[in-house]
Amino acid sequence: MTIFYKFEGKIYANITNRCPCDCRFCIRQGGDSIAGNESLWLEHEPDIDEIKAAFDGLDKENMNSVVFCGYGEPMERAETLIETARYIKENYAMKIRVNTNGLISLIDPRFDVAKMVGVVDSVSVSLNASTAAKYCDITRPSFGEKAFDAMISFARSAKALGLEVGFTVVDMGGMDEEIAKCRRLADSLDIPLRVRAYVTDNESYT
Repeated sequence: MTIFYKFEGKIYANITNRCPCDCRFCIRQGGDSIAGNESLWLEHEPDIDEIKAAFDGLDKENMNSVVFCGYGEPMERAETLIETARYIKENYAMKIRVNTNGLISLIDPRFDVAKMVGVVDSVSVSLNASTAAKYCDITRPSFGEKAFDAMISFARSAKALGLEVGFTVVDMGGMDEEIAKCRRLADSLDIPLRVRAYVTDNESYT
């Protein structure tokens, strides 16, 4: 079972396969892993002891950062994510990034985003559209159109707490006008936007 894997000089944490979205561009539609790693479909969600043991046993030479991403939305296990990130910070002093859809307030309304301060360095939030309607068409969230405002609110909150926040949008082709609108939205929030290529070949995933 693959809890941690390496990709382009970083360690990626795969702690859940759950996700409230069914994005049209999701790499899970193209295979069970990326870039030659073993399957990222989990046999079960690892508990904190399994996660710690897996990280301790991982060859971390020349590695200095961990990204919570994997084959699911990492904030589906927000409390476990925080505990894992704190363990890594305290024992290995690595940088921590979380790649998220930003829907934690709908996934778990009790979670306090302030818990990320001091254990998470940066957050990459999947923007992917400039309006709620377009967002629903592309990401197909189980929460409906309210997911768009929840995602924007999370990004604002994380930035206000001092976390380094960035937006991403996947260019699936013919999206120049929409990407321009996304960039204007991101600029209005003073959050940088990164445009990602649409990848169907998981071996060349970036």
